[in-house]
Formats: sequence, C-alpha cells, structure tokens
Amino acid sequence: MTEEAILKGCLKNDAAAQKELYNKYSPKMLAVCYRFAHTREDAEDMLQEGFIKVFLQIRSFENRGAFEGWIRKIIVHTCINILKKNKRFNENVDIIHASGAQVREDSIPSIIQAKQVVECIRLLPIGYRTVLNLYAIEGYSHREISKMLDIEESTSRSQYTRAKAMLEEILVRKRILQKPKQQLGWLEAVSQR
Repeated sequence: MTEEAILKGCLKNDAAAQKELYNKYSPKMLAVCYRFAHTREDAEDMLQEGFIKVFLQIRSFENRGAFEGWIRKIIVHTCINILKKNKRFNENVDIIHASGAQVREDSIPSIIQAKQVVECIRLLPIGYRTVLNLYAIEGYSHREISKMLDIEESTSRSQYTRAKAMLEEILVRKRILQKPKQQLGWLEAVSQR
C-alpha cells in the first residue's frame, strides 16, 4: 500500500489500512519512545498510546510536511505527557555528579555507533534524558521544551548542559570515548532528524 492509500484507508477507519500504518511506522516510533522510556515495556506502552492518538487525530493531518514527521510529533508529545503524568521528568541529580566532565563542541568519532550512544543516553536521569532527547535529537528549542515540560527556559538549558557532561562521563567510563583525545560535541552524528 502506498502512503496515500494508507492515509485514505485510515480516514475511513479501515482496519487493514490502520494495521499497515502501524506496521510501517511503529519500528521507528518505538525507537523514539525507547529514548524517553525507563524500560522497553514503558516504551511499548508509550507507542500504543501514541498510535491511538494518531488514529484519533488522523483527520487533522493537512498534508503539510511529511506524514512520518506528523506521526513522530504526536508520539513525542505522548511520551512527554506520560512522563509528566507520572512526574518522572522532574527526577534530577545533583550538579556535583555532572561537574567532573567538560563539555566540548567537536564531532563525535565515527567509530562510535549510534546504538551505543543511545544506550548510554538511557543511563541518564530521566530529566536530563528528556531534555537531551527533545533538544539534541528531536530538534525542539529550549523555549519549546520549557513550555512542554512546564519548566523555565534556563532550566532546560542547564539540564541539557548537565546531560551532555554526564553523558560524556558515561561514554568515558564505558571506554566508548577517550578523554581528552576524543571530544564530545556530538549528537548531530547520532540524531535521526
């Protein structure tokens, strides 16, 4: 089925078209959910809730921009709403834990696989991970993040800076990144924008 046929079928509440849409986009969207979730089960729950919203809101898609981008936006907002509902994004760590590493703005070495970096991102406290995902990977501004999470824009900026520093520490500790030869300014290399 073409994307156009899938969309037309979904607008008619056709179960086969809905299944096709889910099968086509769920693997990528699960990866998005996985970056926000604490466990795979949490990510799967986020994905299911997100696709329910996609099917309920399908009529609001106006063919402006990519259909996949529209779905991704709904999935991201679903993840954030679930985190907010559970008040999990407010979890934080003391600045002392993040102060040992310096943040640098050079490119990440090509030998580092995106999967390794994503796994290390998942080790961050949920507040840091959420801001890092929204800013560096999903491309939201700190102003947009502050509105989404009901936090100050300065809090979003500091969470992002601390997240990068803590991530660098984790990458060094896991011997994925060597300090100071390899430097971290990096997420452009692993983002899926």
